[in-house]
Amino acid sequence: MSAAVAGTAVAGTAPAGTALAGKVAVVTGTAHGIGAGIADALRGDGAKVTGIDKDYLDLTDAAAVAEFFAGLGPVDILVNNAGGVCGQVGRPLEDVPDDHWHAIVNANLTTAFHCTKAVVAGMKERGWGRIVNIASAAGLTVSKTGIQAYASAKAGMIGFTRQMAHELGPAGITVNCIAPGFILSNPTTELQWQSYGADGQRELINGIATRRLGAPADIANGVQFFVSERSGWVTGQVIAIDGGSAFQ
Repeated sequence: MSAAVAGTAVAGTAPAGTALAGKVAVVTGTAHGIGAGIADALRGDGAKVTGIDKDYLDLTDAAAVAEFFAGLGPVDILVNNAGGVCGQVGRPLEDVPDDHWHAIVNANLTTAFHCTKAVVAGMKERGWGRIVNIASAAGLTVSKTGIQAYASAKAGMIGFTRQMAHELGPAGITVNCIAPGFILSNPTTELQWQSYGADGQRELINGIATRRLGAPADIANGVQFFVSERSGWVTGQVIAIDGGSAFQ
């Protein structure tokens, strides 16, 4: 579990790893699940990690984000993981209130815009940076729960990744994206999993080539590659870490 818990932003380093020694990383959406796993993995590689969750900082507030990052200092690695369905469920488009649409788009896409905007100037000055955006399989295909705004926001994050890779590459900054499959890692995904029932759960797993659900560590593995020196000539890429669901 990450050192960042609800209502806090925690910085720390782990002595075990050295791959990211001296690097400063920010991971958003670290209250639990994927974000917590990513923060732990980067800390284990020696980075100084600050985890941010929504109870500590409203990442949809541009001024608040700019102030926070200004106080934090130079950032080498940014992982835009914040997002989610904001408690919503699928419904016909004509029944979706405007504020529900905006809430999901803001939580998933606007937050990435604000955080990326806050770190790029410093990265350009140093000629080095790593940005990883966490999208979703919904951005590559469709939302299994029928939430139009979620699928659209995650697809938007993929487009944002490619555009930023093109813009920031000359400055030594890489921007890549991970589209996770179904990861049973937080209260929302637990409710979704339970809603499928035994038959639906079996069908979901049978649709995964590796015949297992993913874990936060699976996504963290991809992030560790994208932020490493080994991926220095890799940018603008979207990798589906989903156990093989995408080609089923």
